[in-house]
Amino acid sequence: MPKEAGNEIKLPSLDELFSSQEERDDARLKRIHEIPLSEIDPFPDHPFKVRDDEDMLNLIESIRAQGVLTPCMVRKKKDGRYELISGHRRKRACELLGMDTLRCEIAELSKEQATILMTESNFQRSTILPSEKAFAYKMRLDAMKLLVSRMVENQKKGRNFGGVPVGPQLEKAREHLINSYGLSDEYVGNLGTANSRKHDHGAPLGHLPEGMKSRDIVAMNAGESKSQIQRYIRLTELIPGLLDLVDEGKIGIRPAVELSYLGPRQRDVLEAIEMEQCTPTHEQAKRMRKLYDEQKLTPEAIEAIMMEQKGNQKERIVLRSERFSGLFPPDLPVSKREDYVAAAMEYYARHRQKQRERDDAR
Repeated sequence: MPKEAGNEIKLPSLDELFSSQEERDDARLKRIHEIPLSEIDPFPDHPFKVRDDEDMLNLIESIRAQGVLTPCMVRKKKDGRYELISGHRRKRACELLGMDTLRCEIAELSKEQATILMTESNFQRSTILPSEKAFAYKMRLDAMKLLVSRMVENQKKGRNFGGVPVGPQLEKAREHLINSYGLSDEYVGNLGTANSRKHDHGAPLGHLPEGMKSRDIVAMNAGESKSQIQRYIRLTELIPGLLDLVDEGKIGIRPAVELSYLGPRQRDVLEAIEMEQCTPTHEQAKRMRKLYDEQKLTPEAIEAIMMEQKGNQKERIVLRSERFSGLFPPDLPVSKREDYVAAAMEYYARHRQKQRERDDAR
């Protein structure tokens, strides 16, 4: 159980939820609790990675010297444990320091409200990977739509939402979706209706709901253009291996978006990337997508496109037949084959040199 350090917590209104961080900080009347680390669970499907890197070492030293200056935020779960909304890196630093508790604010939030605050707090990081942005944008947009839908349902049943009348909150939430996310008045007005639920049910990640145009997506208070936000959301359709290459900067956002439309053929593309040790350009990815739409994209077609020499690509030797692949150890990663071939050639060169020296000595 947490050690209470003050008065009972005040339920945050949607005015607070949709206000700026500074406004929320000024208005925050909650007192801080010391919650055992063992009772705090990470946010489900948390899209932001917590890395034990140099920044983490700096955070550890800061907490060691000054403690946790900014409290984390949690919400209580039905099983009595706590779900971490903001502060995953601070929690990890405290764990590495061997601390037992974490300074937290306990907020009474719905799943949708918690998702919005979780993504918003993490967007303030200085470095965010493309995959983190992709899933965070998708989670936040879905949460906002569900939040408005729930308000509409409560309004129809004559219920309050969060302890206060639905009307003013619903209007404010709708305005937020329209002004901050660029959704159309018509689309937002249909949220919570049977028609809206039919369109949204089972929609694949990265697909826009029926009737929603690409221009309806806008930057979510993060300085991104609406087209860039749409690209990021589309990246959630990539298989993990390709998404990793985007995070590593080996595949650009635009070609990655084209590859996301290739369905099961994405795995063939990943295999070709590993074999050829190069990645497709935007133009090559567009051609692959066109062939896929025409049901003509085969592994051979992918290989042919990937083998094309690019303007900034140096000539290379490619070993592609069964004769060579059978000579590699079965557990050798594709990424290590070049080193293996180089070592074998160096060994053979030394062998040839010794042979010549023996021949000269006769």
